[in-house]
Amino acid sequence: MSVPVLHPNLIDGNWVENADFSINGNPADQTDIIGHFARVDADQVASAIQAADAAAPAWADASPQVRSDLLEKVAQRVLEKSAELGCLLAREEGKSLVEATGEVIRAGQIFRFFAGEALRLTGDSIASVRAGVDVQVNREPVGVVGIITPWNFPMAIPAWKIAPALAFGNTVVFKPADLTPASAHALAKIIHDAGCPPGVMNLVMGRGSLIGDLLVDNPKVSAITFTGSAPAGSGIAVRAAGQMKKVQLEMGGKNPMVIMEDADLDTAVAVTLNSAFFSTGQRCTAASRIIVHDAIHDTFVELLSAGMRALIVGNPLDATVDIGPVASEKQLASNLKYIALAKEEGMDVIGGDHIELDTQGFFQTPALFVRATTQMRTSQEEIFGPCVSVIKVFNFEQALAAANDTEFGLSAGI
Repeated sequence: MSVPVLHPNLIDGNWVENADFSINGNPADQTDIIGHFARVDADQVASAIQAADAAAPAWADASPQVRSDLLEKVAQRVLEKSAELGCLLAREEGKSLVEATGEVIRAGQIFRFFAGEALRLTGDSIASVRAGVDVQVNREPVGVVGIITPWNFPMAIPAWKIAPALAFGNTVVFKPADLTPASAHALAKIIHDAGCPPGVMNLVMGRGSLIGDLLVDNPKVSAITFTGSAPAGSGIAVRAAGQMKKVQLEMGGKNPMVIMEDADLDTAVAVTLNSAFFSTGQRCTAASRIIVHDAIHDTFVELLSAGMRALIVGNPLDATVDIGPVASEKQLASNLKYIALAKEEGMDVIGGDHIELDTQGFFQTPALFVRATTQMRTSQEEIFGPCVSVIKVFNFEQALAAANDTEFGLSAGI
C-alpha cells in the first residue's frame, strides 16, 4: 500500500509539515481520497504571522511593477492549469465540472485584473488653504492581512482576497476552510512557485476555531477579511473592534427572487433554477426565497417543479450532471432537518430526497417549499443548500415587504 502524500503548510517560504493532519475526501465518492493536509499548531500560526510581519516592509517598498509581475505570473499559471484545477475543485467541493472550471478561470482573471491595478495605484494632490503648503494623499499598505475563506468557492474567494492584498503591498496569512484545503494548497503553491518572496504569502491550514482566534488576536495582524457564517463573522467583528483592526466581513444570505405577474415565465424559471440550485445551492448569493404574484403562482410552481425534476444530480465529473453532491455529511444532515421542518411547518415539499447513487456520496435532490410564509423558520434561517421557499403575494408592495422581511441582506432578483 502506498504511503499517502502529506501536503504541508507554507510558512516563510518553506513547506512545513505537522503530525496532525486532515484527510480530504470527495463528497461525491468518499472512497476517493484527495489527500492528507497538515494542520498547523499555535506555534506555526505565530511563525507565519511573524514571517509576514518581517516581510512586510520590503514588500511594501517593492515597486508596483514587481508586484504586478508576480500577480500576472500567478494569473497565467492558474489559467494554464484551469482544466486540472477545475477537476480538483470539483472532486473536493462537489460542484459540477463546468462550474468548477469556470471558478478557476475566474480566479485567474482576478489575479490578472489586480496585476493591472497594482500599476494604477493613485494618490491625490490637493490645494491647501495655507499659502506655500502642498497637500498630498498617498495610499500605503496596512501590513499583515489575515485571510479566512469558506469552502463553497475555494479558488475564487481566496483569489479576490489574496490578489488585492498582494497588489497593494500587504503580506498575507491565508487560512482556508478545513473542508477544502486541496484547492487552497494548489493556489498557494502556484503563488510560491511564481517567485513570491518568503513570508509574503503564508498558508496555514487547519481548524478555524484555533487559527481564526490567533489571527484576530495577534497585534501584528493589521486587517482581517472573512467570508463565512454569521455567528463566526460576528465574533470576529467584536474581537477585531477591540483592537481597532480593519475588518471586512461577508456572511450569510437569505436572498429573495421576486417574480411578478408580468414576468416572462420561461426566463423566470430558468433564472430561478440557476440561482437556487446550481452549485447545489451552496452560495451566499443563492435565491432561497421565491416571492411570486398570486396570478402566476400555480403556473410558476408547476414549471419550476418540472425544471427541478429535469436537473440531473450525480458525480460532478460527469459532463451530463447539473448538480453535484452536498459538500459534507454534516451539511446534508442539516439540509434534511430543514426539509423535515418545512413539512412540520405545514408546507408542501416537492423533492428534497436523500438519494443513493453508485458511489458513496452526499446526494440530495432540489427541494421546493410551497405555501411558505415569511414568518416560517425555513423562510428566515439560512439553509445553505438546494432548498427554496415559495411565498405568494398579491401586489408589488407585499412582494417588497416580503423581500425585506429578513435579518440578512446580500443580493436580490426581480
